[in-house]
Amino acid sequence: MENKEQEISEQTQNPDEKPKVRQVVEAVDSLSLGISMVVAVAMGIGIGMVLKSLTGITWTLWIGVFIGVAAAILNVYKAYEKQKEAYEELAKEPRYAIKKQLDEDDDDDYGEKNY
Repeated sequence: MENKEQEISEQTQNPDEKPKVRQVVEAVDSLSLGISMVVAVAMGIGIGMVLKSLTGITWTLWIGVFIGVAAAILNVYKAYEKQKEAYEELAKEPRYAIKKQLDEDDDDDYGEKNY
C-alpha cells in the first residue's frame, strides 16, 4: 500500500514526465486511423440503408455513403493536423536547432566567387 502511495506522489511531483500509459494510447491512436476510416464508411452505409428503408427511395442510400466518406476524410484531416502539431513541437527542441544554423551558413557559400 505504501509503495503505491509513493509511486503516486512521485508522479505528481514531476508533471513534465508523461505517464507510460499515455504513450501507448497515443501509439494506438495513430494506428487506428485505418480502422476509423472503415468504421466511418460502414456507419454511413448503415445510415443510408436506414434512410432507404424509411423513405423507400433508392438514392438515399448514396446520401449515407457520402456521409461516411466525408467522415473518413475528416478523420484523416484530424490525424494530419495532429501529426503536424507534433512535428512542429519536435522542431522547436534545441537538439534540432543545428538545421537552422546550417541553413544560415549555406547562404554564404553561394555568393559570387572572385578568382
